[in-house]
Amino acid sequence: MSNRLAYLGIGLYSVPEVARLTGVSAPRIRRWLGGYRYLRDGAEHRSEPLWRPQIPPFDHDINLGFRDLAEVRVIGALVAQGIGLVTIRRALQQARDLIGDERPFSSARFRTDGRRIFVEITGDAEEPLLLDVARRQHLFHSVVKPSFRDLDMDDEGAVRWWPLGHGRHVVLDPARAFGQPIVDAGGVPTVVLADAVAAEGSLPLVARLYDVPEAAVRAAVRFQEGQADEP
Repeated sequence: MSNRLAYLGIGLYSVPEVARLTGVSAPRIRRWLGGYRYLRDGAEHRSEPLWRPQIPPFDHDINLGFRDLAEVRVIGALVAQGIGLVTIRRALQQARDLIGDERPFSSARFRTDGRRIFVEITGDAEEPLLLDVARRQHLFHSVVKPSFRDLDMDDEGAVRWWPLGHGRHVVLDPARAFGQPIVDAGGVPTVVLADAVAAEGSLPLVARLYDVPEAAVRAAVRFQEGQADEP
């Protein structure tokens, strides 16, 4: 437990956990954060990680912090829109240089000034999809900007995520339970509440047992049911 305490306030997630939370596949996350080797013209090449995770690797696998998770969400949304990794890598590096943050897509400045920055950093992209300014603005407003709606920010960047929306009970906060999904009232992990409802067969009883509002228990169950559908 003492080693885990070092990550209080940072968050601590395995690759499968981030995959379930973001909908980005675990193999893809490992390629993004661990790099990979590939063959081209008969020679082996290495693609370096997109960024260095907040948490050092242990248990023979990559581990992520909360800001890493927030970054995966944005990049996953861009990839889902058909943006290639070469363009994303270039945009990340340019944004990193401009903003001065290792994880620029989840930074406070990107949230407040992101449209201009996004259009600027993708202006020299080789992909025709991004060459049109109107298209780049559309991508920001329809893909990147929505990722900030359910995030709380401080002066540095993302600090809290409300995956069901603000005020809807379930929160991921790296300062609480190492960033695992909990209900805001009482801090009980959503998986504990959902398992208790399944075992007891009564949502009101579980609310009384854990001294949390019934609405919070209901939200926890809904959240966990959604997680079961993720990769």
